[in-house]
Order: sequence, then C-alpha cells, then structure tokens
Amino acid sequence: MDKLIPAAEANHVFSRLLREVREEDRRFVVSSHGKQVAQVGPCSAAEAGRKGAREALLARLTAQPVQDIGRWRRDELYER
Repeated sequence: MDKLIPAAEANHVFSRLLREVREEDRRFVVSSHGKQVAQVGPCSAAEAGRKGAREALLARLTAQPVQDIGRWRRDELYER
C-alpha cells in the first residue's frame, strides 16, 4: 500500500524517500493541504515505453525535411 506523506515532510526527507523507492520498491503519495497531489514511486515499464516512443517521434521529426507551403491565413487552418 502507498504511504501518505505531507509535502513538508516529503521535502525534508526526500533523499530517504528515493532510497526507499529504489531499494524497497516503496511508493509514496504526497499531500498538500489535505489533498493528494503527487506520487513518488519506481518508474514502470509503461513510462519507459512512453519515453522510447517520445524519443522515436522526436528523432523522426528532426530527420523530416521542412516543407515550405507558402503563406496561409488562420481561417485556412479550420474546416468550413
């Protein structure tokens, strides 16, 4: 189960939280003013997949040549 921790405490012991995440596979939910606002936990395979997909997209866009389509007006961007 995730441990709920106030933001002020998480800020004070952040290094310890990261160590527990890394070494013990722990997860923490950080709260601010009684509301859950963030999660601190190990990176999942899905997140690693998103990172790979983002890098592949950026590489493809960087390699893609720029096309000069001439001047255009804002209203030409929208279907009528």
